[in-house]
Amino acid sequence: MLKVGITGGIGSGKTTVCKIFELLGIPVFYADQAAKELMQYDDALQLKLVEKFGPDIYLPNRTINRTYLANIVFNDEKQLAALNAIVHPAVFSAFDKWLSKQSAKYVVKEAALLFESGSHQLCDVNVLVQAPEEIRIKRVMKRDQITKEQVLGRIAQQMSDEEKSKLADYVLMNDETKPLIPQILNLHQKLLAGDLPK
Repeated sequence: MLKVGITGGIGSGKTTVCKIFELLGIPVFYADQAAKELMQYDDALQLKLVEKFGPDIYLPNRTINRTYLANIVFNDEKQLAALNAIVHPAVFSAFDKWLSKQSAKYVVKEAALLFESGSHQLCDVNVLVQAPEEIRIKRVMKRDQITKEQVLGRIAQQMSDEEKSKLADYVLMNDETKPLIPQILNLHQKLLAGDLPK
């Protein structure tokens, strides 16, 4: 079974792309959603996070204290790396369990940090969803109700599209001018046929 990684910068529309793959009958594993769920429900992972970042990382209802965690990791690369070193292996393990239950010709793994986490190396094909920065900024400002400066801060923390495109096998352009669905259908047919880049 082919494993297809899909990523893209914030606001690029990678989730939209994945929803279309789901409509085509392709199972999609959402790594970022899995990470959130594991941080809330996985006792072993919770213990490791509390050991590293202290009990205040959780609110009394056992949900992650996102504000507290963001204040620790957003401006400290070492702390962010420590968080990822704890969470990423748990997500990799959850993906493997999920994968063992699938029977489709191929599956999709959607991850914001596909290349940064190294999980692209575990995929057979990697796809980058791209959109111009101005469009991405507008989308995220509208979606998350945040300022342009806050969006730019998040973009600055991610690997650039230029770097990602060097690692990607395919690029889907979601720029609101080139139709997205035909690009996805074309890629879908290639993946079903096993027509992979050399």
